[in-house]
Amino acid sequence: MQRRKVTVLAYDGVRLMDVTAPLEVFGTAARMGGAYTPTLCSPTGAPVTTSAGTRLMVDAAAGEIGATHTLVVPGSVEFPHHAPPTGLLDAVVALAAVSGRIASVCTGAFVLARAGLLDGRRAATHWRHAAVLARRHPAVTVEPDAIFVRDGEVYTSAGVTAGIDLALALVEADEGADLAREVARDLVVFLRRPGGQSQFSVPSRTPTGSDDPLRPVLDAVAADPAADHSLPALARLGGFSPRHLTRLFNERVGSPPGVYVEAMRVEAAQALLEAGSSVTEAAARSGLGSDESLRRAFLRRLGVTPSTYRSRFRSTTRG
Repeated sequence: MQRRKVTVLAYDGVRLMDVTAPLEVFGTAARMGGAYTPTLCSPTGAPVTTSAGTRLMVDAAAGEIGATHTLVVPGSVEFPHHAPPTGLLDAVVALAAVSGRIASVCTGAFVLARAGLLDGRRAATHWRHAAVLARRHPAVTVEPDAIFVRDGEVYTSAGVTAGIDLALALVEADEGADLAREVARDLVVFLRRPGGQSQFSVPSRTPTGSDDPLRPVLDAVAADPAADHSLPALARLGGFSPRHLTRLFNERVGSPPGVYVEAMRVEAAQALLEAGSSVTEAAARSGLGSDESLRRAFLRRLGVTPSTYRSRFRSTTRG
């Protein structure tokens, strides 16, 4: 059986999980019978120190790798602000020339873009840095809400843990859904997270501190999304007039109260569906009410129906 060499390129300052997540997926797939040989290299062959302070030994220098089936370029917290070092850029260009397909994790897309490998292509990166990538590289069509994007034989993913989603998709493309599903089960992760980066926890994307005057209102919505969270009810809870509450939401959360409440209810419905609830039960318990209301909310916020959301957990492939 011909094995596929998967080369992950590490360097000083690389995010640790951007490196280890794809290696774990491909390594697990190999243990389960997949034809993979994961390899870790650095531009010079020297050990690297990650952004977490962990020191990683590597198998070889980039120049010693030769032809590789898949090249994976992890990200760094530095790339949205600083250009990649020359040695790293040179290594990416050289390895890309002898790679069957190329993938980046998180801000690794900045390196691919700098190397010209994303020109004329669609790409994803961490949601926080998507606008910077688009502005800095206008030849790249950035999809800010995508978990991962395939354009030809170039793959790019969203932030950090999305490297798992990307690697599982690559395993499925090579070995089929059955092996990818077994790897996902072994790692206790979803085979495919439906929706986009907007699915990530609403509270985690809400920039309010514990002393913010909106905090009691936000906490009440999070604690019981199905409760009465009409504008008058939320205004009474916070001690504001409805007009003042709406102004605070727009200023501090970036959306009106009703939009925030719907987002929290959709998130609750997602969790219920993932736990095995029916569409009708998820609609009722999340506060969205009817099946049709749930369907409309899912289409509006996630771009998929509730039933499609559930089915996509069985495959990395988009429906």
